Amino acid sequence: MDLFEYQARDLFAKHGVPVLAGEVIDTPEAAREATERLGGKSVVKAQVKVGGRGKAGGVKLAGTPDEAVARATDILGMDIKGHTVHKVMIAETAPEIAEEYYVSYLLDRTNRTFLAMASVQGGMDIEEVAEKTPEALAKVPVNANEGVTIEKAREIVAQAKFPAEVAEQVAEILVTLWDTFIAEDALLVEVNPLAKVADGRVIALDGKVSLDENAEFRQPGHEEFVDHAAANPLEAAAKAKNLNYVKLEGEVGIIGNGAGLVMSTLDVVAYAGENHGGVKPANFLDIGGGASAEVMANGLEIILGDPDVKSVFVNVFGGITACDEVANGIVQALALLASKGEEVTKPLVVRLDGNNAELGRKILSDANHPLVQRVDTMDGAADKAAELAAAK
Repeated sequence: MDLFEYQARDLFAKHGVPVLAGEVIDTPEAAREATERLGGKSVVKAQVKVGGRGKAGGVKLAGTPDEAVARATDILGMDIKGHTVHKVMIAETAPEIAEEYYVSYLLDRTNRTFLAMASVQGGMDIEEVAEKTPEALAKVPVNANEGVTIEKAREIVAQAKFPAEVAEQVAEILVTLWDTFIAEDALLVEVNPLAKVADGRVIALDGKVSLDENAEFRQPGHEEFVDHAAANPLEAAAKAKNLNYVKLEGEVGIIGNGAGLVMSTLDVVAYAGENHGGVKPANFLDIGGGASAEVMANGLEIILGDPDVKSVFVNVFGGITACDEVANGIVQALALLASKGEEVTKPLVVRLDGNNAELGRKILSDANHPLVQRVDTMDGAADKAAELAAAK
């Protein structure tokens, strides 16, 4: 879960990372009051979960409360890389910035460890720095069991070649930032820029945080960070039913058991769709090992509620959950949806293989539901689902 800048700033402040004051607002007039509370000057910053705000005109200085209103008016509603600005942060202006740095911690999946990154060339062009002069971006592995002590932080500072006059301040911030990273179950914490200001202080002027959604069970406070307004309604409904669902931009609804099988199903449907007008998968939905009637009904209800879906491909390989259980689940799910007054009008293509596959196929054949077609190969079922979607 990616956070807005103001949420990252609040987390930094909570853990002792030095930040400037600020508040988030969603109307231009509120910018006036917020700027007055900050002493009459502010920085108006678009709140979107994407980089490049500064270059896109989403960060503006305001020298007076009236100017803050004008800046907020310009920025609210702006489109930045496909993200509409609904909120802005009215931030305290920093003393004159002398230097801009970059620091971050992230999960390094390739090497199965954590990684610290730091550079004395921070700011809006950090991506260009990383691409054109990678030697200017220090990358230091962090042992998960040892973490970042002050000694480790000094090692990072030394490798990034921070100036001596700020080295100790940056090292202390790196320790505090690591504490934030671990305590909040983050996948990424980034400060850009980490600025040295005229009075000698080093302050986090902008932050990016991505939290691990798999750690929600031990982070109840993270619920307040969820952007319900931006959530896809189908994904929100699926989450409420404990379904592992991701909305995609396609026409063939997908239900499978096991993430690997579902990913493979997405591929074969996309490939088959090339022969049928370019139709594509409409979603990822993994029902896991328990394909009960209720689970199947919940999955079908979500997928059939997607107006983009023209057909549904149910692809199941029976293992611990046998195919006859899945077949019964499909039959009962359709009956359950009908009993709830939810008319099923979209065709379903079902492919069963593995444990009790023949019995499962017989159950579907005996049920003889007019919208259910049984195809016994994965490629054949994908082609039929794509064909049906294209015909709608």
